[in-house]
Amino acid sequence: MNDRQFRNAMGSFATGVTVIATESNGDTHGMTANAFMSQSLNPRLIIISLKEDAYMLTKVKESGQFSVNILSEEQQDLSMIFAGQKKSDKEIDFDYLDGKPVLPGALAQVACNVKSEYVEGDHTLLVGQVTDIHFEDGEPLIFSKGKYRTLEKAVTTQS
Repeated sequence: MNDRQFRNAMGSFATGVTVIATESNGDTHGMTANAFMSQSLNPRLIIISLKEDAYMLTKVKESGQFSVNILSEEQQDLSMIFAGQKKSDKEIDFDYLDGKPVLPGALAQVACNVKSEYVEGDHTLLVGQVTDIHFEDGEPLIFSKGKYRTLEKAVTTQS
């Protein structure tokens, strides 16, 4: 298999879209990522995966903390901005949750301190100890096969 075949196969797995954010030396940094998962309930841990040469990895290591912002279907523009696919003339506003920058309107905001890190291949897996969460109702932004997607609304039937 070649790299393109591997990417295409992995892209068949539909994922939610997140923006990872951190604050380092008074500046807020963010990047779009879909390599995120919950890891443990007790203690509350999550995992993110950042490429070894990612600017964001350096910033998270400097700060020792980060947030994961699970985007709603209305936040595709934010995803594209933090992925470097779209320019924005206006400054992005952040709120704070347990001292970590978070995106207003995200379906879920998860504040974390870095608990441990593991280098695997060309990525670093960062285990985050969850320090606080905030969540809202709404529908998630989905990414699959190189395209943004949305879920159909769930239909309930009565028996």
